[in-house]
Amino acid sequence: MARRCEVCGRGPQVGNKISHSHILTKRRWYPNLQSVRAVVDGSVKRIRVCTRCLKAGKVKRAI
Repeated sequence: MARRCEVCGRGPQVGNKISHSHILTKRRWYPNLQSVRAVVDGSVKRIRVCTRCLKAGKVKRAI
């Protein structure tokens, strides 16, 4: 399963890890994804959503 938000499409970012001696190695930053029961098109479905979308109210959570 892809590490991607199903609402906004946010995925991993890439960059460099910098050591004390300034040696660069590649690394990745992952979005904070949560598995949430949400109402999608009138039915309850389990989706993976980033916390940014949850906080912004872009997802209607199911009880």
